[in-house]
Amino acid sequence: MIEDRLKRLLNSDFLLKPYKKILKHRIASIHAKEAALTQGKMSFSDFANGHEYFGLHFRNNEWIFREWAPHAGAICLIGNMTDWQEKKKFALDRINEEGVWQIRLPSESLSHGDLYRLHIRWPGGEGDRIPAYARRVVQDPDTLIFNAQVWLPSAPYQWQCTDFYCPSIPLFIYEAHVGMAQEHEKIGTFREFIEKVLPRIAANGYNTIQLMAIQEHPYYGSFGYQVSNFFAASSRFGTPDDLKALIDTAHSSGLMVTMDLVHSHAVSNEVEGLSRFDGTLYQYFHEGPRGVHSAWDSRCFNYENPQVLHFLLSNCRFWLDEYRFDGFRFDGVTSMLYLHHGLEKAFTSYDDYFDESVDEDALTYLGLANQLIHDIRPDAITIAEDISGMPGLAVPIAEGGFGFDYRFAMGVPDNWIRLTKDISDETWHMGHLWHELTNRRWNEKTISYAESHDQALVGDQTLIFRLIGADMYDSMKLSHENILVDRGVALHNLIRFITLATAGNGYLNFMGNEFGHPEWIDFPRAGNAWSYRYARRQWHLVDDSSLKYQFLARFDKDMLELAQQFRLLEFPQPNLLFEHNTDKLIVFERAGLLFAFNFHPTRSHFAYRFDAPPGKYVMIFHTDAPEYGGHSRLTLNQHHLTISNQQRHFLSLYLPTRTALVLQPVDPNLEKSARQK
Repeated sequence: MIEDRLKRLLNSDFLLKPYKKILKHRIASIHAKEAALTQGKMSFSDFANGHEYFGLHFRNNEWIFREWAPHAGAICLIGNMTDWQEKKKFALDRINEEGVWQIRLPSESLSHGDLYRLHIRWPGGEGDRIPAYARRVVQDPDTLIFNAQVWLPSAPYQWQCTDFYCPSIPLFIYEAHVGMAQEHEKIGTFREFIEKVLPRIAANGYNTIQLMAIQEHPYYGSFGYQVSNFFAASSRFGTPDDLKALIDTAHSSGLMVTMDLVHSHAVSNEVEGLSRFDGTLYQYFHEGPRGVHSAWDSRCFNYENPQVLHFLLSNCRFWLDEYRFDGFRFDGVTSMLYLHHGLEKAFTSYDDYFDESVDEDALTYLGLANQLIHDIRPDAITIAEDISGMPGLAVPIAEGGFGFDYRFAMGVPDNWIRLTKDISDETWHMGHLWHELTNRRWNEKTISYAESHDQALVGDQTLIFRLIGADMYDSMKLSHENILVDRGVALHNLIRFITLATAGNGYLNFMGNEFGHPEWIDFPRAGNAWSYRYARRQWHLVDDSSLKYQFLARFDKDMLELAQQFRLLEFPQPNLLFEHNTDKLIVFERAGLLFAFNFHPTRSHFAYRFDAPPGKYVMIFHTDAPEYGGHSRLTLNQHHLTISNQQRHFLSLYLPTRTALVLQPVDPNLEKSARQK
């Protein structure tokens, strides 16, 4: 059985054959762990239902609360209903040897909006804790203290779009952060996102929204990657119903919605988070140094522990069931996979994927998570953020892999950083560029991008700023002629276009980058006097018809439309036709279209010949249009015939400097039929 499953994976990459035994063991571990967790008593999806058992619930006209805290000696609910004092009425009872605690309370004991937490006593100490399965956590604006909040509105949210199903199409992802998605120097809300940002995403041609920072996190400046409360949608952005309305509205607009799921680590905070929850450092995490991610100052989960797996797998199901997310981008997968977390590690040999540095328990968990998610929602989307290139991550479990639908092509944006930051475009090597753009596992679906939020964080610069520099501040007016701006606009369009045109099976853009948002991202922190100046998006720049940002936005929209019209990403492998480093040319074929890129900074090529399939072509798209900030040196709908010379066929084209064009073959039969009509 396992032998059959491994056939595709091994046949797709002969370099994996020496590691067949390890691969067999990894697949067997997934099935063995599932069997151990369910014990033949329940389905796997039923096992991942811990959120319906633990935490606070109102059922049969009474409140029921349960918590897992094996090292605790006593637990008491405290809150505004107890004047924040321990009271016998609100003390929990330990109900089994596994360390599950429970309390049942009359309906009048708690009310919607009440604040509460746990006071836990353990041998040698005590402390306040927010329940691990809390679904609503709020911060007091004055004291800044976080507490769980009873959430039982008089009427549950009524879903409007009840039959949404993710279509099997390539993903065009709009990565967004709700808090910084508005103009003003403040934290944006779910409702503001619905009103001001959702319409832009739909109109621009994206079909998927990837929401960041949804899980509650005590430090806003962590970008949501230091999670404290895994089942609570961050109250900074609004209520649970507000988030449901956002997803509901997106579905009604035909947009899929995924979220960043942070299961790679947890915040070190003890009152707000899971660290030392029951008095021990090892309840949810590894004991000793392995339980600490020193570079991120966070805690590392123990993926071998069945209760930890119960918690994390239930978390996957919760976001699918409660909020109807369409899937997840798993954050920090490289950090999960290796005991060294991928820090300062160059993956240069297949041995790196199979040696003792691999956290086999984490790999098993990722396989289990993908299996569960697709059991619950066969149409759900899972994406791995992995820089290491671990083989099989985005191969179905039934075919010997670990079940992700996609993996990020993280080397692509890193290469654009190197090229635009340290190297003049005059010296860009075309062969190396093509290699970096297309260097991926062809049997695994990938998502490419020129830049995400990672490339724009404080300490770095946005792609457009690296290309133009400080002239962005005073030379983006239509009336201003500036050679640096012209260069930046042209290269920005070329970079994004060739990244999309060579992408595997999906394309991603971070919010605002489609119009060349000029400034980096810097969340409020002590170092910037807690300013929100750089934690927002300046939409007025693209809306101002007197500025050149509109060129970049229009180009982004039209290139997406081209890709979708010709189903470009359904043909995963571009075919390189011609590459010339001195002339800075890359020509390739994909989905029946011919793409020609001239990256040369000063040289336009006249009557430039290169090999091409024989026939007649028509130019259907180019980057030099004035509406894209170009110089009108090319003409749409112009026809080109190949030239034959002793069994070779050539196209002869005018290729202006820093431009790209797209040619479509002309079907002579259709052309003849059109003339006859």
